[in-house]
Amino acid sequence: MSADMRAPICLTVVFCTMVAGMAGASPDTDAQIAAYQKLARTHPDNLHFQNTLAGSYIQKMRETTDFAYIDRASRVVEHVLSVEPGDDEARRLRSEIALERHQFAQVAEFSRQMIKTNPDDAWNWGTLGDALMELGQYEGAAEAYQKMVSLRPNQSSYNRASYYRWVMGDAEGAITIMEQAIAAGSGSPENTAWCFVDLGNMLFKIGRLAQAMDAYKAALRTFRGYYPAYAGLGRVHAAQASPEDAIDSFKHAQAAVPMPEYAAALAELYDRIGKKPEARRQTELIDVVDKMARANNEKTNRNLALVFADEGRNLDRALELAEAELKVRNDVYTFDALAWTLFKKGNLAEAAEAARKALQFGTPEPGFYYHAGMIANALGNNAEARKYLEQALALNPRFDQRQSEMAEAVLRAIHN
Repeated sequence: MSADMRAPICLTVVFCTMVAGMAGASPDTDAQIAAYQKLARTHPDNLHFQNTLAGSYIQKMRETTDFAYIDRASRVVEHVLSVEPGDDEARRLRSEIALERHQFAQVAEFSRQMIKTNPDDAWNWGTLGDALMELGQYEGAAEAYQKMVSLRPNQSSYNRASYYRWVMGDAEGAITIMEQAIAAGSGSPENTAWCFVDLGNMLFKIGRLAQAMDAYKAALRTFRGYYPAYAGLGRVHAAQASPEDAIDSFKHAQAAVPMPEYAAALAELYDRIGKKPEARRQTELIDVVDKMARANNEKTNRNLALVFADEGRNLDRALELAEAELKVRNDVYTFDALAWTLFKKGNLAEAAEAARKALQFGTPEPGFYYHAGMIANALGNNAEARKYLEQALALNPRFDQRQSEMAEAVLRAIHN
């Protein structure tokens, strides 16, 4: 999803006290893992201790994007369920692990099974909503999220409601609810930092650059070194025509997690300031990431598909990734990625249909409107191209340095 949903792991008082004694008033995840491992070893028959260990592994994965932690969590949960198949705590974690692995249809099935036996557990309504959002079943997702908010109005439910509002085209409503999520707080600083980043992303996309920067800085104060916050600062600096500051921020993000979109941003920034060798090295890094993905048999990656489409290269691979993603995700973000790759491949009619699906709710994503506008322009639909490109620039006239300039150039050509 545009924003994978976060839900804090519940910890027992004894664990919080123990870990706080090891790491201070705000225990970090490594300290939690060490404490839970010790307690799981010394009390092997206590399944709750096993579950809290699995939960800490999931949290560590969120902070690092190291999916080895998800594999560790999965092994622990599988063990618990082999001992006690009806353990609700382990079944919840099983749903969360499946979400992280993008097994959305499976998550929906798991969640519905648990709702039958425990309809008042807000967690299961949240994971059901998450799965349905990714599957493009938005009406069902709305019902699930509303049920979750009614049962437990907290950060976990508010941030989900915010995402739904955003996808449905209600930017102001989404921002207001995300502010409620932040105010609600969480036992995990990373979860709150994620909310600050998502708030910053929304503010950036509707052109509120100063407020977006404040949100990203708040994320860094909440969770030191948080890589998505550095990436957000990079986008703001780029939009403010401060390439050196943008490069510095993206380098901080990339040092933590080498996302292909970070390398693509750095390649563009280096190219703009005339540092061609550095730009070339970043492009080569993208290819290394793809090579590793192929070696790991990765078949879906809409972010990498967009990067290749933006760069106009490896388009067969881009389309392969986008089409494979659509088999497991039918949300507006996947349709947008598919539209852009189809456009770059020259399949204009199919691209236009995918773009229409991406924009079906008026989601305030400048990139969606830019892609739809460029597709309409290629088809000779000047009125539609003008409408979409103007909307992209109205949301944020500097949503992307290169693409904003291209939108302006196309609009000038249409008007002339």
